[in-house]
Amino acid sequence: MAKPPRVVLLGPPASGKGTQGRRLAASLGIAYLSTGALLREHIEQATELGKLATPILARGEYLPDALMCPILEDWLSQQTGGWVLDGFPRSLPQALFLDEWLAARNLGVDVVVSLEVPISELLKRISARVECPECRWSGQQLQLVRGNHCPMCGSPAGPRADDSEENFRSRHAEFSNLTQPVIAHYQARSLLSVFDATLDQDTVASQIRLHFTGIRS
Repeated sequence: MAKPPRVVLLGPPASGKGTQGRRLAASLGIAYLSTGALLREHIEQATELGKLATPILARGEYLPDALMCPILEDWLSQQTGGWVLDGFPRSLPQALFLDEWLAARNLGVDVVVSLEVPISELLKRISARVECPECRWSGQQLQLVRGNHCPMCGSPAGPRADDSEENFRSRHAEFSNLTQPVIAHYQARSLLSVFDATLDQDTVASQIRLHFTGIRS
C-alpha cells in the first residue's frame, strides 16, 4: 500500500476508537476525524446542527443518515490524502453512501479496523472516562495530570455528559443494531481486520501498526 490509506475505524462506544484512531493517523501521517467530537463541538457552539443533534444524542441515539452524510461529505471534500474515520459509517446506508462517494472519484476504503470489547468491560470504562473540551482528547481519569487536567493540552477535563449507564446501554444497543451490518458489509469485501481491544492501549496500537506494516510490505 504505497498511497496514504483511507481507513474506517469501527467499534462500540468506549472501545478505544478515539485513542487508537488518533495514534494510527499520527503513525501513518494522515488525517483523523472523530464524528462524535465534531458533533459535541456543534452542540457546545449551539450551531443549527448542534441544536438538531442535542435531543437525539441526549436520548442515546445516533444522528440519522440524512444529517450525518452531508457532514461527512463536507469533511471528505476537503481532504487530499488518506484519513481515519472514527464514528462513520454507523449504518449500512452510510457505508453505501461512502462507497458511492469514493467510487465517483475513483477511490475506495482500503482497510476497516474493528475493535472488539465485551459490554461488561465497556461499562467499567465509561464509569471512569473523561474528555478534554479543548483538544478532544479522551481517556481514563487515571491518565489526567495535576488532578483533572488533560495530558495533551493541559486544559481541565472531565466526564462526558452522555456517559450515564442508561445512555450508554442505549447507544450500545443501537450500535449492535445499526453497525453490525456495516461490519458484515466490509467483511464480505475482505476489508475487515478485527482486534481485541480489551488489551492495554499500547499493545492494541502496536498490533494495529504491525497490521498496516504487513499490508505495505
